[in-house]
Amino acid sequence: MLKTLVSNLSNLAKDKFAWLALISGCALTFAYSPFGFWPIAFVSLIIATWLTDKPSPKLAAKYGFLFGFGWFALGISWVHVSIAEFGGLPLPVSVLLMALLCAYLAIYPTLAFAFASYFTRTPWQRVLALVAGFAITEWLRGHMLTGFPWLSFGYTLTDSPLSSLAPWIGEFGLTLLVILATTSLYYLLKQRAIYLTIVSFAGIAGLYSVPVIQGPLKYSGDEITTLLVQGNIKQSLRWEPEQFWPTMSKYRDMTRPNWQGVDLVVWPEAAIPEFEDIAYPFLEGLDKAAAFNGTALITGIPDYQFDTRTAYNTLITLGKKEKEDSEGQYHYLHKNRYQKHQLLPIGEFVPFEDLLRPIAPLFNLAMSSFTRGDAVQPNLLANGLHVLPAICYEIAFSELVRGNFTSESDILFTVSNDAWFGDSHGPHQHMQIARMRALELQRPLIRVTNNGITGVYDPLSKVQHAIPQFEANILKSDVKLISGVSWYAEHGNRPIWFIVAFIMLILTAAKVKPIVLKRFERNFL
Repeated sequence: MLKTLVSNLSNLAKDKFAWLALISGCALTFAYSPFGFWPIAFVSLIIATWLTDKPSPKLAAKYGFLFGFGWFALGISWVHVSIAEFGGLPLPVSVLLMALLCAYLAIYPTLAFAFASYFTRTPWQRVLALVAGFAITEWLRGHMLTGFPWLSFGYTLTDSPLSSLAPWIGEFGLTLLVILATTSLYYLLKQRAIYLTIVSFAGIAGLYSVPVIQGPLKYSGDEITTLLVQGNIKQSLRWEPEQFWPTMSKYRDMTRPNWQGVDLVVWPEAAIPEFEDIAYPFLEGLDKAAAFNGTALITGIPDYQFDTRTAYNTLITLGKKEKEDSEGQYHYLHKNRYQKHQLLPIGEFVPFEDLLRPIAPLFNLAMSSFTRGDAVQPNLLANGLHVLPAICYEIAFSELVRGNFTSESDILFTVSNDAWFGDSHGPHQHMQIARMRALELQRPLIRVTNNGITGVYDPLSKVQHAIPQFEANILKSDVKLISGVSWYAEHGNRPIWFIVAFIMLILTAAKVKPIVLKRFERNFL
């Protein structure tokens, strides 16, 4: 058995197409932030379509897997930073864990390419099969084992001309648009349909001159001033009990000289590391200070409820609730709070914890026993503003964020602590994902983190202002509010799924009744 495995690996190493699949997958990383060379996504996927254009589903799966492995191996390599630095595992074991994670994620594109190879006969069928296949497998990737919808193709278009479609079809629609464009171009080139190819490229290039599609959305005329506070606390110190008071004091002291003239102050995820019940005296003073200065403050804090023995990763509001208020609003367990729903495996809850926690520090991190909040929760109310919240990687779950959006939502607000991932491309990808949510919902984004990237983003002007990473600093910024509701905010991914369902019906008919489809191809294609 071992001899067979070695022989297969040796043959794989000699396969130049296997290397090309792996490299084209790795190249996708440069289409995402911070590199932002989005045309690479189209080139990489055209290469992947060519490599998997095989009559044998087994070969298509082979090259599809290698493409997917390269896609995630380099794309989420930042995950290894946290495993290596905080996991307490030997390097070979941590590398093996990363390889297993990437291999698991590569299964999804593998299934999409194999599906297209097995169920189709003609180029137009394969184009449709890849669109439908990726729709299904990307949905599965975002839901199986709590989901990991990171690095979807649509995010590569965040800073491209095609981002003007985000308020209409969302990131999911943009992902399928990338698949449709790349596979169509490949088959046009393959069939030497040179004129159609030129027209297709010209159409894509022409999008550079297309103005942003805003529809009924516009600035409301209201403007607020926000204060974003980035404490830059070292990850190794964040959960040390002797550092709780210095951390809380640092955020308070950075805020104190800047209260005046600010409508909303925001601190990052777990900026207050002490349990909320124990930190009550500090919070009460902060609540009074915010109200006295005519503003509100939103901060992250862990909430351990001793009576029920449940813990929540929480956002709470302090200071003014409504603009006309003159006093603070805070008391323990007041309703104006948000409890994180989409918890991070290992980091915030540990599956099979009785088995895994004793193995290594990776499975026994501080604050890794949180309870889920509800999927749908009211917006936070802060100084008259309706604030749509998301904590950390919840922002990657578009339907979860949209599920809490209302026509009254003024601001998209997300907090995080990306100190786990050091000076890698992970925090840049995280900010890019948050900006895509702002484009979908057409609401200004306020994002505050422990050590960056902290900033504000306007989805209409597409202008971002941010604090440099790895420094303790503040950002006082004017934010223009937006009125109207985008098509995506109102309808979500439902229209896209209707299209996918129609495609599946066509492909099923092609498989079951090929004679009817042959007549259709002869008469119309």
